Amino acid sequence: MAEQYEMKIFDKWEFDIEIEDEGLKRYITLTPQLLPHSGGRHEAHRFWKIKQNIIERLVNKAMRSGAVKRKVSGRFIRRHGGLTGKKHKAYNTTKEAFDIIYERVKKNPVEVLVTAIEHSSPREETTTIAYGGVKYHQAVDVSPQRRIDIALRNITLGASARAFKSKISYATALAEEIIAAYERDMKSFAVGKKEEIERIAKSAR
Repeated sequence: MAEQYEMKIFDKWEFDIEIEDEGLKRYITLTPQLLPHSGGRHEAHRFWKIKQNIIERLVNKAMRSGAVKRKVSGRFIRRHGGLTGKKHKAYNTTKEAFDIIYERVKKNPVEVLVTAIEHSSPREETTTIAYGGVKYHQAVDVSPQRRIDIALRNITLGASARAFKSKISYATALAEEIIAAYERDMKSFAVGKKEEIERIAKSAR
C-alpha cells in the first residue's frame, strides 16, 4: 500500500495549527496546499477571500508598494520594482522569510504567523458619525475579516518600513516583523498600530 503524501506549504511546514482566538477561527483558512496561489478564483465573489489560504493572503499583501496616501513611521514608503505586482517574487520572499523565522524561533512559521495575526488584529476601532452638522468619532467593533486584513496590511507595511533605506532584505524585515508581532513586542509596527487603534476607540466610547 502506497504511503499517503502529507501536503505542506512550501513542501516544509505543516498546517495543523490551533487557533486560539475564537473570533478568528472561521476566517483564518489553513487548507493544506503546496503552492499558495489560487489564480484569483475568489476575486469575483464577495467575502470569499476567507476561503483563501492565509499564506496566500500574506503573499498578496507583500506585493503592495507601501503607503500610497499616508505615511508609515513618518515617511512615505516606496519599493520601486521589487515585489510590486510580481507574485512569484513575493512567493519566494515569503518562503525565505519563513526559513528565517524557523531559524530564529525554532517553531513552525505558520503557527508563528497565525499567532502574530492574533496579536496584531484590533478588536475595536472608530468610525465618523455626522449628527446635526457635527462630526464625531464613535467606537465600533471590528469584523473578524477586517481584523485579519488590518493585521496582514500592517505586518507587511511594518516590514516595508524596516527594509526602507536599510541594508536588510525585505524577506528579513518581514520575518523580523512577524516574530516581533508573535512575541507581542511593542517594536512591532503591527502591534503598535493595533494598540493605537484600540486606545483611540476606547476614548471614543
